[in-house]
Amino acid sequence: MTDSNDDKTLGAKKTLTLKPSGISQGTVRQDMGRGRTKAVVVETRKRRPMRPEDDRPATPAPAPAPRAAESAPAQAPAPRIQKPGGQPPRPQQSASQAPRQQDRPRPVVLNHLSPEEMDARRRALALAQVRDAEDAIRRAEEEKRRAAEEAVRREAEAVEAARRAAEEAARPPAPAEVPAPEAANVQAEAPRPASAVRPETSVPTPARPAPAGVTPVVRGRRPEGEEEERASPRGAPARGRVVRPEPAKPVTTRPKTEEERRRGKLTITTANVDDDGNARGRSLSAMRRRQEKFRRSQMQETREKVMREVILPETITIQELSQRMSERAVDVIKFLMKEGQMMKPGDVIDADLAELIAGEFGHTVKRVSESDVELGIFNVTDDEGEQVSRPPVVTIMGHVDHGKTSLLDAIRHANVVAGEAGGITQHIGAYQVEQNGQKITFIDTPGHAAFTAMRARGAQATDIAILVVAADDSVMPQTIESINHAKAAGVPIIVAINKVDKPTADPQKVRTQLLQHEVFVESMGGEVLDVEVSAKNHTNLDKLLEAILLQAEILDLKANPNRTAEGTVIEAQLDRGRGSVATVLVQKGTLKPGQIIVAGDVWGRVRALVDDKSEHVKEAGPATPVEVLGLSGTPQAGDKFAVVENEARAREISEYRQRLARDKAAARHSGQRGSLEQMMSQLQTAGVKEFPLVVKGDVQGSIEAIAGALDKLGTDEVRARIVHSAAGGITESDISLAEASGAAIIGFNVRANAQARTLAERQGIEIRYYNIIYDLVDDVKAAMSGLLSPERRETFLGNAEILEVFNITKVGKVAGCRVTEGKVERGVGVRLIRDNVVIHEGKLKTLKRFKDEVSEVHSGQECGMAFENYEDIRAGDTIECFRVEHITRTL
Repeated sequence: MTDSNDDKTLGAKKTLTLKPSGISQGTVRQDMGRGRTKAVVVETRKRRPMRPEDDRPATPAPAPAPRAAESAPAQAPAPRIQKPGGQPPRPQQSASQAPRQQDRPRPVVLNHLSPEEMDARRRALALAQVRDAEDAIRRAEEEKRRAAEEAVRREAEAVEAARRAAEEAARPPAPAEVPAPEAANVQAEAPRPASAVRPETSVPTPARPAPAGVTPVVRGRRPEGEEEERASPRGAPARGRVVRPEPAKPVTTRPKTEEERRRGKLTITTANVDDDGNARGRSLSAMRRRQEKFRRSQMQETREKVMREVILPETITIQELSQRMSERAVDVIKFLMKEGQMMKPGDVIDADLAELIAGEFGHTVKRVSESDVELGIFNVTDDEGEQVSRPPVVTIMGHVDHGKTSLLDAIRHANVVAGEAGGITQHIGAYQVEQNGQKITFIDTPGHAAFTAMRARGAQATDIAILVVAADDSVMPQTIESINHAKAAGVPIIVAINKVDKPTADPQKVRTQLLQHEVFVESMGGEVLDVEVSAKNHTNLDKLLEAILLQAEILDLKANPNRTAEGTVIEAQLDRGRGSVATVLVQKGTLKPGQIIVAGDVWGRVRALVDDKSEHVKEAGPATPVEVLGLSGTPQAGDKFAVVENEARAREISEYRQRLARDKAAARHSGQRGSLEQMMSQLQTAGVKEFPLVVKGDVQGSIEAIAGALDKLGTDEVRARIVHSAAGGITESDISLAEASGAAIIGFNVRANAQARTLAERQGIEIRYYNIIYDLVDDVKAAMSGLLSPERRETFLGNAEILEVFNITKVGKVAGCRVTEGKVERGVGVRLIRDNVVIHEGKLKTLKRFKDEVSEVHSGQECGMAFENYEDIRAGDTIECFRVEHITRTL
């Protein structure tokens, strides 16, 4: 707090009111246009004065001190200069406060203070007095410094003003080019002599030169007084300058008319027209740009042609090609017209024609394919130094019921057969066992004829094929097929002769029959290893595993685990609790959770890895089968999978593969349509009947096997058409699809949920469940046989010759005949033959012998016959009798 706080008086009212201080309200009339007004309440906010001097009018500038006074000796006591705010010096404030201090209440002296407290108070008072003295000295020094700075500033301003006045006086006056009405204003603004200028101060200043205080006003230049007035604080007096008062301008005020008030408003209409009412033209900048463009076009500068590298996909439109070449599409069309091809810019051309066009225009071409998005993902070669040994992948193949899964159970010490429907394997199972510290990966494939594709996939993803042949059953059709798959894949074969514990077993017969299919075992002088085993008694299983490890050592199997994973999808299914589950075999690299993989036309982030023991693992190295969770869909069995760097790359590859699948389906559909158009005449007479089906299975491989088996059932007259097939349970959407297409629903190892069952009962849709593929194929075959038209079998009965024709009233023409061959029956089919040409085919209406109706007439007898709805019969014609039988056919 300073000593001058008590002298301050605020402009606010002392009483407490709800009305905000410094705000006054009033009402004004606002012009609404078209002669309408509106009363508006306006609040006027008044600036709150912080010093009493703020409300006072600005005092006139004091007379500047003479120059002699400014150059007084420094040792003379400087007079105190009043501050711009009009604050009196501090000694006067102290003097004025003397009488006020008498009115203050005198402090109460506490007589009960101890001497220590009194000493402490005295010390505090002494320190306060010392601080006050120091503050007074500091304030005096500050005042001196400010006074010196003020004097220097005034002197600099005076010198600058004198210099500017001299420059203005030396400048020749500009010729008056203003109109006549403004002559008076120009005359008033012309520079006047220094003696004619009346200074703003009331005290004369003879010591200062006259031109220094005058600042002439020149057109286009702001007066110095105005600049200094803006720079000075509000309420402060002008120091060291003389401001010439502006000449009074005659102001003529007259009321504006309604038209003038409206003319002053800016609207869209007035903005688009000029003062004369004409449309506003283009701006000056637009005109300059137009002139510059015209000037460049007139110069006709020949620009150097830029040769570009044009990237060409498999197909491209002419418009896009011209844009990539930076050429006009019209020029490309002209070139094609010269070549004899009439095309439009939107037409699609192939890469060969696009390359020819680009070469004609002088550009280089880089051809790319849509499949380039898959570059760098598959078939990446690894360095030899980075590869390490990996476990062998063994596929167990053979005929159905020859003991493949039982042999694998004996090796794994498990019971997988008990979990298979009907005791036969219906999907690929992948397992891993350990023998003498070395791991072996087994892949069990089905042996049924419908699972040909699954066996082919198993052979392609394997290193060694174990051919299981039953010693009591010898070589069977699926055994031969497995041999062919293994040879096509180029993998070595190990023959496991199973069921040697049976009394009817004949291992030597098996070896002999294998010679017919170019499988030469070691005991017969060949190189193929053979082991006699018994899955039931666990006989020679260790020898079989040793043979596998020996063959793997010969193959020298290696892989690089320190790279991105790559492998094959063995099986895929849709699990209710886990979503899409794909059984994959990692062939290269290491697969870890969190990585992004692409499998077929689906992609996803690996959420979890589950091994064959249903345990979660943190990684899967080469030759390791695992279940992958987290894919966006169910991939096809046999698809290749690989790890990509990000989601964008995965999405790009997935979209490319989906588009490729759609194009193949469309091409296949259009091919069928073309063949149907070619066979239109045949289809009009005898159309192919279709048996629509909706197939839902547990795994993708089973669905593929079912589709292949049903496709083989088709004939020229009837065939099975699978409307929809997918892995997973039967849902309401499947019921709706079956209702729309009139199809039956087949569930293979899956069931329908409650909502689907209710909807199927309400819509009358049949759902059949199967767990063995034999039963499914037999039932579908029987159902498709019902669609076959029955076979029409014709049996010859006899011939009769017409001897005479009689006209009988109310009956018509009746032929008198003699049976020459066989017999004639009533109600059977007859043909009328004339000159060895059949002219009518129908039925007998009546058959009489001696006026009696008879059922049949034998050879050598005479009778009378009449046709139904036909009477063009003549003597000498032959009547042929036959019986037609309809026999039900089966597939």
